[in-house]
Amino acid sequence: MEIGEIISDSIKYPSAAWTKIIILGVILIIPIVNFIGLGYLFRIIKATFAGIDELPDFDEVGELFIDGIKIFIVSLIYAIPVVIIGLIFTMLIGFGYQNTTTYASFDMFAILAGSLIYVILAIIVGLIEFMAIANMALYEGELGAAFKFSEVMDRIAMIGWGKYIGWYIIMVLLGLVAYAIAFGISIITFGIGIIVAILLIYPYFSMFGARSLALLFASSEESQEPV
Repeated sequence: MEIGEIISDSIKYPSAAWTKIIILGVILIIPIVNFIGLGYLFRIIKATFAGIDELPDFDEVGELFIDGIKIFIVSLIYAIPVVIIGLIFTMLIGFGYQNTTTYASFDMFAILAGSLIYVILAIIVGLIEFMAIANMALYEGELGAAFKFSEVMDRIAMIGWGKYIGWYIIMVLLGLVAYAIAFGISIITFGIGIIVAILLIYPYFSMFGARSLALLFASSEESQEPV
């Protein structure tokens, strides 16, 4: 599938079951229980791999909870290098301000350069993390599959870096649009807008994202099929 087809399919995907969108929205705002929501998004990826085009049910809650914890662990581990670089950058800036006579002329350059490195690293880690989670779904939730880096990188290569980055950029832009819509509704309608954002917009976009990631991952298999 091309990116346009993936996005089109994924936009339509959640709209057939608005009740499930609301249920996910409620689950995601409750601490600890929100692991079930993460597990549900993971189930969407697995269901897509299995060729199922309808939203899965919220059954087998224990399995959803465990899968949600796995997603959290993977995200936490992948965030470690970003956090470390962020801490080092913060300490260096603090050291520079304490030694202004020596570092004054370099302060602005250091801040800009450090910020750029941090953003680039965060983007790279994000790209790998998304594909790692999809790879874990391919292995039916085997946690170690998220850290099979050679497989993850091979999968990205099979998709094509250009296609993958293009998808990533579109997802970021659509996320900004979703946030802007939610923010706009909240300003106009106050409390009602916040409820709409929490129960409809955010869970809808989460389902859309899970479905599109799964379809993108699956498209790497199509690219390897003989012509």
